[in-house]
Amino acid sequence: MIGHEEAWREWRAAMASGRMHHAWILAGKQGVGKAAFARAAARALVAEPGSAQPDLHPDILLLEHLPANDDEAKKRDEGKPYATKRNIAVDQVRQLQHRLTTRPTLGSRRAIIIDPADDMEKSAVNALLKSLEEPPIGTFFLLVAHRPGRLLATIRSRCRTLRFRSLAQEELMSVLAREAPQASMATRTAAAAAAEGSPGAALGFVEQDLGALHALMGRLVAEGDGEFALRGALAEEIGARPDRERQLATLDLARAVLAEQVRGAPTAQRRAIIEAHAALATLTAQAPTYNYDAGLLAMEIGGLLASAAMPKATA
Repeated sequence: MIGHEEAWREWRAAMASGRMHHAWILAGKQGVGKAAFARAAARALVAEPGSAQPDLHPDILLLEHLPANDDEAKKRDEGKPYATKRNIAVDQVRQLQHRLTTRPTLGSRRAIIIDPADDMEKSAVNALLKSLEEPPIGTFFLLVAHRPGRLLATIRSRCRTLRFRSLAQEELMSVLAREAPQASMATRTAAAAAAEGSPGAALGFVEQDLGALHALMGRLVAEGDGEFALRGALAEEIGARPDRERQLATLDLARAVLAEQVRGAPTAQRRAIIEAHAALATLTAQAPTYNYDAGLLAMEIGGLLASAAMPKATA
């Protein structure tokens, strides 16, 4: 994936050194491809010269969110989207540790991927710490972390950190052109703006078709909305019953629009933009927990964007 070049150089250099560290934190924004890197890096780590690697490698163990219940587990087994539990539980770590009492199956190395490590329960983290302190010979840990600061300092101190950068706007547009050629240029531009450097997020936003929302938000910041017409159009474009993903995508896009505007804004407008951005950040943090009315949320977003417009008399 685009943006992984430096991470691969560091990983391959460590493998070639003969002194491979036993635990790694793969740190970076959600959606930049850390999990995909972890899987590819694990395969490179456990590969034995001259031996074919099976698709489901027995020496690559993955800890991730389990299905939320039996019904969701059935959806997973059928290849359908499914809801997951909020955290990675201590029982999952203990089951893993039981596996670690045996030798690797096909070679001399085993890789453990935890995705994401910052979603482990506290008891799971404490259990994992024991394995990091005394790792079995030939066992290597790859901890995918969107927010590495949430990991215990004792975990971080035992790991080497591999950082993944956010992509520039032109790099995101290149990814979207390759992966979503059916999307309009307006949709791709809006998705790249909202994604804040994350190609995974950008591809998710493409599915939300944010082009028209992006244009309306730009007008709200540029023109204001004294007659409430643009706010009404924004609410209509968001939809009467948007799902949680569309609501969050709208909030992310609104913050991105303000971030774009603040760079070239005159001093008189910059403070208003910053205040509106801070209020939107608070809404974004609250939205996954609170059950906001969709229409009122749309009007609030529109009002905050309009509040960042330069007063006509000042302009």
